[in-house]
Amino acid sequence: MRVYLDNSATTALDNDALKAMLPYFTEKFGNPSSLHSYGREALRAVDESRAKIASLIGAKPNEIYFTSGGSESDNWALKGAVYASKALNKHIVTTSIEHPAILETCEYLERKDGVKVSYVPVGKDGRVSPEAVKAAVTDDTLIVSVMFANNETGAIQPIKEIGEFCREEGILFHTDAVQAMDSQAIDVNELNIDMLSMSAHKFHGPKGIGVLYIRSGVRIERLIAGGHQERRGRAGTTDTPLIVGMAKALEIAVQNREENNRRIAALRDNFIDRVLKEIPYVYLNGGREHRLPGNANFSFGFIEGESILINLDLNGIAVSSGSACSSGSLEPSHVILALGVPEELAHSSIRFSLGRDTTAEEMDYTFKVLKETVEKLRSISPLFDSDKGTGSYV
Repeated sequence: MRVYLDNSATTALDNDALKAMLPYFTEKFGNPSSLHSYGREALRAVDESRAKIASLIGAKPNEIYFTSGGSESDNWALKGAVYASKALNKHIVTTSIEHPAILETCEYLERKDGVKVSYVPVGKDGRVSPEAVKAAVTDDTLIVSVMFANNETGAIQPIKEIGEFCREEGILFHTDAVQAMDSQAIDVNELNIDMLSMSAHKFHGPKGIGVLYIRSGVRIERLIAGGHQERRGRAGTTDTPLIVGMAKALEIAVQNREENNRRIAALRDNFIDRVLKEIPYVYLNGGREHRLPGNANFSFGFIEGESILINLDLNGIAVSSGSACSSGSLEPSHVILALGVPEELAHSSIRFSLGRDTTAEEMDYTFKVLKETVEKLRSISPLFDSDKGTGSYV
């Protein structure tokens, strides 16, 4: 049996999204920037897709800007806001658990432009406190960027409360909603969001296309120069097929959101209960409340996460030992460390991310193989004392 439990890294392209895309690779291949009939045909598809995406998040079509994905959208939001500001002292507030696309952009702005950045810590449940965000704000704060839901622990952040505070204080509020689009109801007006990043391949759309929502009236500098596309905000030939596929995939995700959430969360909760009950020295990373429905992240005492991942993969089960964007790193996850997990235990973290196609049979098989794998690896681990059931750091 092959089981895919890495939906936080990417998802399979939806068949209906693929069907919607195909004509724009072949007979409707015109460049939307061209004035002839081929171009106008493609432009209509882009405009319709822009309007559809906008309607699904409570935005206006002219507030939707297409990008290459979540990382570009995050870069553009922060760099664009900083470079558009004429303030002498510039300050960003973000959290310690953000995606590298935010953290490394902040580090870049600190190093290259002298921007000051405050990294707000999170609790053991993986959530940031709105009060802690408020306390980090200064008179120089230009933008607050807090992810909607974490890519490793699935912790859903208090976006509404933070958005209300930022609006009252006149501070720009950006959220990286890449992990949240398929399972969370998002209305940018109700949540007081000024900028929002999303990426199509996280909700069964195509890879290589994303959106940065920019509220009307918010001024940011363009990130890519060289053309008039996206109302001169982002140069580059408009990718009609991917835009059409993204709009269709998001529409399907929103239509099926409640049903999928119920089913996926039930499978996840059953899996978490079995793991915690039947496998000793296992720890759930993050709280059980305010968690994405498909996320289960554990640390396994006395063994390395990579060893578990490889053994599961040999049995046809795909999981992750952290963010896909940092999978080449030997360092423990900065997100898991931010929860207060000891470094040794952080090295053993594994993320199981269920999706809309995950079945109960697959989860039963995964649990069986996981339990056998942990027992086998602990039997050869120098850290584990099977007689005492204790080890060096748990």
